[in-house]
Amino acid sequence: MLVRDAMSTVVLTIGPTHTLRQAARLMSARRIGAAVVHDPDTCGLGIITERDILDAIGSGLDPDRETASAHTTTDVVFAAPAWTLEEAAEAMTHGGFRHLIVLDGDGPVGIVSVRDIIRCWAPARRTAAAAAG
Repeated sequence: MLVRDAMSTVVLTIGPTHTLRQAARLMSARRIGAAVVHDPDTCGLGIITERDILDAIGSGLDPDRETASAHTTTDVVFAAPAWTLEEAAEAMTHGGFRHLIVLDGDGPVGIVSVRDIIRCWAPARRTAAAAAG
């Protein structure tokens, strides 16, 4: 199975000046764990995750004053839609993260998460186990 089969195609994109509270509200409303941060004035694309927001608030930072740009990961590992789920899982394991922005051409077309991969793998594993048993 490929990344394109598992990824979420609705990508939340926010700007670098969004506050952490704004980012959290948008992510919560969509029930997602990551947002793409687009900053055309600097590095382009980055990612902010629920973990980034939790770490900031947990360390006492003000979510109404802290901006996404201060907590964005900019050295992002990107996936291609044609990657296998194994390749995506390997990249996540190697990098120690749970989300990959999926690029096709010059822009994001989706995000694949550990949850997306498990959702695809679990039925396949049950089917394989039933066929073997």
